[in-house]
Amino acid sequence: MSAWQTKQLDDVASIDRSALQPDRIKADMTYIGLEHIDSRGNFVDPMPVGDTVLASSKFKFTDRHLLYGKLRPYLAKIACPEFSGICSTDILPILPGLKLERRFLYHYLRQQTVVDYANSRAVGANLPRLSPSVLGTFEIPLPPLPEQRRIAEILDKAEELRIKRRAALDLLDQLNQALFVEMFGDPLKNPRKWPIKKLGTVGKLDRGVSKHRPRNAPELLDGPYPLVQTGEVANCDGYIRAYKYTYSELGLRQSKIWSAGTLCITIAANIAKTGILTFDACFPDSVVGFLSDDAATIEYTRSWLSFLQKMLEDSAPESAQKNINLAILRDLDVPLPPLELQRVFARRVAAVEKLKAAHRASLAKLDALFASLQHRAFRGEL
Repeated sequence: MSAWQTKQLDDVASIDRSALQPDRIKADMTYIGLEHIDSRGNFVDPMPVGDTVLASSKFKFTDRHLLYGKLRPYLAKIACPEFSGICSTDILPILPGLKLERRFLYHYLRQQTVVDYANSRAVGANLPRLSPSVLGTFEIPLPPLPEQRRIAEILDKAEELRIKRRAALDLLDQLNQALFVEMFGDPLKNPRKWPIKKLGTVGKLDRGVSKHRPRNAPELLDGPYPLVQTGEVANCDGYIRAYKYTYSELGLRQSKIWSAGTLCITIAANIAKTGILTFDACFPDSVVGFLSDDAATIEYTRSWLSFLQKMLEDSAPESAQKNINLAILRDLDVPLPPLELQRVFARRVAAVEKLKAAHRASLAKLDALFASLQHRAFRGEL
């Protein structure tokens, strides 16, 4: 363990809440809200204010600041802008002092242990916020500046490797859609005039079952039967390989088990997100299961639906949350190429999935390496 001194954040940086009133905001200023920062520290489509009406004051920041999202700190919305602008007051601009390197602070605050600590200090049940005064008390290790820069550079290079691996996975995702269009044409236009059938006529389409209320009653859980939730479908990358919860025998009796190979389709909150089960599982009534007959393969159906997802989401009625129903899904027009051509597509998708599995394994190793580097870096062991 290093003999570095530690300082409170307030002693080595300032939480800079220089506010700009709405009448001083100019159209060419870049505005950053929480929605413009993702949990990996990237900016997502930052745009000039333009004609947007910003009715409340905003904080000013420059390319010397670090931006720290104080709302729901577990989301780790922490980023280093390379531009000046204004931001939501749920984002705290932090200006490092002369003894603190910005990228060193960035990596320190993004450690999972620090993110967890920040979340534990946040106040508010539904909208937890970390107050600036509490953030200012966080203990920051303070090696000499050259050492801070060396550590930041090592972690930046390790993060760059992870970014490249994720980019490769994204390209492979795009490859599947490109293969679909090459083989079958745009499914929204059906330029090759494939025969059309309603989705409800080419397979079994039914909602998952979760009769008991509350759904998370302890006696329903912790048994041998996998329970797949909506979020696990929405975030599964095409194939559902993992689950967090299980049903007991009692849980299974009030639900239904679906076989591996079932296409899961979300119909509430996350609309028309899809994933193919790789194991037998139950799921709630916010998910629909589809088992195809001899007219369509599951891989073809999943890829076809991916082209419709945005349209279905945008057209979904919204009350407390967006949702669609079985009737909407059953009435969708499915172009049906010859089954053998669909099977060729499925084999090509399987080859792409094999490549993706190799990239995911590599990314997992890089993630573990990065976590190890972080741990060692801030203990002075690099």
